[in-house]
Amino acid sequence: MSLAVAIQMDPVEAINIDADSSFVLGLEALKRGHALFHYLPRQLVFRDGRVHARMRPLTLKRERGNHFSFGAPQVIDLATLDIVLMRQDPPFDMAYITATHLLEHVHPATLVVNDPVHVRNAPEKLFVTHFEGLMPPTLITSDPLEIADFRKAQRDIIVKPLYGNGGAGVFHLRPEDENLNALLELFTQLFREPVIVQRYLPEVRQGDKRVILVDGVAMGAINRVPAAGEARSNMHVGGRAEKASLTPREREICEAIGPALKERGLIFVGIDVIGGYLTEINVTSPTGLQEINRFDGVTLEADIWDAIEARRAATARARPA
Repeated sequence: MSLAVAIQMDPVEAINIDADSSFVLGLEALKRGHALFHYLPRQLVFRDGRVHARMRPLTLKRERGNHFSFGAPQVIDLATLDIVLMRQDPPFDMAYITATHLLEHVHPATLVVNDPVHVRNAPEKLFVTHFEGLMPPTLITSDPLEIADFRKAQRDIIVKPLYGNGGAGVFHLRPEDENLNALLELFTQLFREPVIVQRYLPEVRQGDKRVILVDGVAMGAINRVPAAGEARSNMHVGGRAEKASLTPREREICEAIGPALKERGLIFVGIDVIGGYLTEINVTSPTGLQEINRFDGVTLEADIWDAIEARRAATARARPA
């Protein structure tokens, strides 16, 4: 069965074909005979009750420097498509939120992955707060007195923007560090939102584990080890990927959150676990597929597409005749 699939993402020209998860999702779509299109979030248009975008047919191949080709641009009503993959990177700002509102007009008749309503309602550092007993000690506030009290109790802390991504703006403050007030002043100037403060987990030196869940089921993991002198384990700031398996505690975490992910149509999710604590649930544009594929000899994008196709078939059966 050939499907019409659009990927809403950042410019395809700039992706790293050896690491990008959207790239292998696109390759798998083409492998299955689906028609593939690409458009940027800013190319979405709402007019007269319809949502359309100026998009281009997209062909992909694993060849550095020659990994894509486009067809002629065309304006397509998203309601005429079968699948839209919402894969643009954060920040999770008003532009991102606006895109979810526009895509809500076509979902689920056109299946949007992940469900735009629940992407909007599941910011990565806030969604995790709904699962009791899984997070490290955490404070979310703009109140400097509350932050000072939390630090006094926890001593060694991490401070980061609530809607940040990719490790940007993440600070590790040891008990003797005198920069907390200056840092909060800076955050107040840069952001209107509260900050998130957590107890520092020294286990991060052994790695920050990224676990991929497909339709609520854990499918694989990698360990991301921070570089020397770095508190962040993100790959683009020098983190090193290592082969990993799931501990009993990590399986417990996945089983606790899996039903909620499935129920919300969050088909492709990446969670971050440090020292047995869940720190983030990534639902916007999770990564890690290619690294897990290489370590484990699997094809996670095929599992994701199996789940997408099954969800679309179930949705089609549920529609009134």
